[in-house]
Order: sequence, then structure tokens, then C-alpha cells
Amino acid sequence: MNWDRDGGDWPNREASRFVEAGGIRWHMQEFGAVDAPVCLMLHGTAGATHSWEALAPLLAARFRVVAMDLPGHGFTGRPKTAQMTLPGMAGLVAELCAALDLEPEIVVGHSAGVAIALQMVIDGAVAPRAVFSINGALMPFKGMAGRVFPALAKALFVNPVVPSIFSWTASEARVKNLLQSTGSRLTPRAEGYYARLFNDSGHVGAALGMMAGWDLEALRRRWGEIGVPLHLIVGTADKTIPPSDARDIAGGIDGTVTHPLTGLGHLAHEEDAERVAGIVLNCID
Repeated sequence: MNWDRDGGDWPNREASRFVEAGGIRWHMQEFGAVDAPVCLMLHGTAGATHSWEALAPLLAARFRVVAMDLPGHGFTGRPKTAQMTLPGMAGLVAELCAALDLEPEIVVGHSAGVAIALQMVIDGAVAPRAVFSINGALMPFKGMAGRVFPALAKALFVNPVVPSIFSWTASEARVKNLLQSTGSRLTPRAEGYYARLFNDSGHVGAALGMMAGWDLEALRRRWGEIGVPLHLIVGTADKTIPPSDARDIAGGIDGTVTHPLTGLGHLAHEEDAERVAGIVLNCID
């Protein structure tokens, strides 16, 4: 993704800036008063800061909101392949936080971003009052899928042609169908930003790299080390992360509270940012 070419109408462009940290040039966005408590926002695999377009300004009424494109995603530079594991990505975000002197009071994550947040907590990189999980991807795939999917992602990732082929075939109609398969219904404008991302082979390659290097079983073995309240915001229509996973997570992580959002899918924060913001702000007050 090229900022001059692709960033002209990027959501909340006025909040954007670029920062060097951990050997990467990061695209990040900030909202709210600089002296307010910090809310760190972490998007999911194949997403970018556009995902927080509506939610970030709502949370900025209470927080200094800091969001970034994860390494290799959107307009942020690509890390080394060895850094695209869960601990590696968490470490890179931690380096960015250190460079900006951030001490998040809360962390809000979506999907794979929640796993990064919890890895950072376990590693001692952040010590928030609470972590808010929007349809968090925290449970390993079960059965055969748990063995086949990571291997498939790795095979696709190491083939340099695959991301390019995917990006060439990512028509708006295909992207629309892909997004609807998550159980969410987005506006045509929001779908257009995903189409722009999915048409970039670098962005697609980074998403595959994350999936290839992900080890949620290793994270699950360390759930007992989390030690901060976890709020599970669960879209009941999510077709990507089974809503039933929330029961297993709540049973395995002490201090977990579940907040169901009836009728919303995997991208619940894009479908109804006000409902999500209400949960976060009410839990902190």
C-alpha cells in the first residue's frame, strides 16, 4: 500500500502519522487528548486502521486512542519473516509502545489483535486495567482443521506467487462475498476499503504470514498468566469465530466477563460502533 496513491481518502486520515520503531515504518492514528489515559487498539488479520473508523473517535471522548496498522498490513512496513509469529508481532507492537512512551490503561482488540494483546500482557509489555476482545481469535482450530489450516497458510505464504494471484482476483464482488461470510453486513464504502487492501499483494502476504506463524495452543497454555480482566464482546452472528468459543475462554481465564451483541457478526465494531463503545465505556466507569 502506498500512502500517496491509496491514502488520500483513508478513514480518519487527519489522525494519521508515520513513526519508526523496531526497524519498521509504522502507520498509526491518534485521537483524543494527549494527557488522557491511553487506549491501545489492535486490529485483526488482514485488517487495518480503517476498521476503527467509527469506534476510535467514540472512545476518544474518554481516552487517548492509539491505533496502528500491524506489521505488513495496510501502510505499515513488513517485518522479517521470523517476526510474524504471535510473540514476534506482540514484541514489535511493544517496541512501538516503548518508542511512543505508551502505558495503555485499556487494550481493545479485534480477532487476532486480541491474541496479540494477551501475549503482550503475558510478556509484561503492557499492564492494562482491562482487555476488551471483539470476537477474539483465541481458540485453536479443532480437529483436522487445526492441523491442516496452519500448514496450508504456511504453504501459501512461502509461495511468492500466491499473494499476487489472490490480489489480482480480489474483485469487489468477491470481497463483498468474503465479508458477508463473516456474518457481518458492511456499507459499500467499508467494503471498498477492504477491496483496496485485498488487492495489495504485500498486505495479503502479511496476512498469510500471520496465519502461518500463529500458535494459539501455546498462548492457551499460558492463559493462567494473564491476570487482568478480560471482556469478551461477542457477536452472536459471527461466522468466523464460533460464539460458543466464549464459554471455553471464560472457563479458562479468570476474571472474564462476556457481553453478547445480538445479531452482529465478526466485524461487530464496524456494524455498530456505538454499541461496542457503550460496553467499553460502561465497564471502565
